[in-house]
Amino acid sequence: MSQQMMESHKDKLLNIIFQSELVSEAFERASRLNLPDWYIGAGCIAQTVWNHFHGYDLESFISDIDLVYFDPTDLSYEAENAVIQKAKEFFRWSPIPVDVKNQARVHLWYEDKYGYAILPYRSIEEAIDTWPTTSTAIALKPDDATYDIYAPYGLEDLFSLTVRPNKVQITREIYEAKCRKWIKHWPKLIFLPWENNT
Repeated sequence: MSQQMMESHKDKLLNIIFQSELVSEAFERASRLNLPDWYIGAGCIAQTVWNHFHGYDLESFISDIDLVYFDPTDLSYEAENAVIQKAKEFFRWSPIPVDVKNQARVHLWYEDKYGYAILPYRSIEEAIDTWPTTSTAIALKPDDATYDIYAPYGLEDLFSLTVRPNKVQITREIYEAKCRKWIKHWPKLIFLPWENNT
């Protein structure tokens, strides 16, 4: 993809998501938390775009707002929970819950939840690189007068409504469960089968 096309996609993304009062307010509130190396991303970003192309209200069917940060200096549950509780207070206005995770400590609980171990992430970007699909591996954070977009697999799948598995970390079962969930709400999505993608 050309640089011009990428910039066009970035402008289009920002134009869509900031039509959402929910997303706009979420970024404003998250900024006040003063978290280290943070982003808002995943479902609430991609699904706002999907809602736009389906002609829905931009907040429809979004289950949570993913607020991620990276703090390797304290991997305790207590430290993360303190951030979670503070975020609950900051986001008490929101009709959609905020899911706050320190990506530096995901490896400590991942095996218990998903059945297999992972290595510690070395950065917030490395964590985003593993998110389940190419179109939802996307995150934004304020950067001076604009927003920094981290989309390791580009934005083409997002805007073509293509759901493609990102096999860096997830299993086929995780991917297909997400497909079954999403097709109920966004019928225009194009779901690519697990076995045809590397």
